[in-house]
Amino acid sequence: MAEVVWTPQALDDLDAVCLFIARDSPRVAQTFAGRAFQAADRLALFPRSGRVVPELGIEDVREVFLQAYRIIYRVRGERAEILTVHHGARILDIDP
Repeated sequence: MAEVVWTPQALDDLDAVCLFIARDSPRVAQTFAGRAFQAADRLALFPRSGRVVPELGIEDVREVFLQAYRIIYRVRGERAEILTVHHGARILDIDP
């Protein structure tokens, strides 16, 4: 089983998304956050289950989707590091 670790950047990104959603519905924002953590927790069992991020083409940098958002992570041995939570319509600008 892989260890799942959220980077500070990813937690900041998730917080920003939830604050944005909460302007319309705090309940929906709370549900979104819970689902984001559930999606990340599934990576403990299946760390390579996400697809390779097409813009990067790096085998160890992958993504899973949650609604319109991409949860982008890096697999390193027995560890999955959540790098960012990113809206799918935005240009991806990360340095893995």
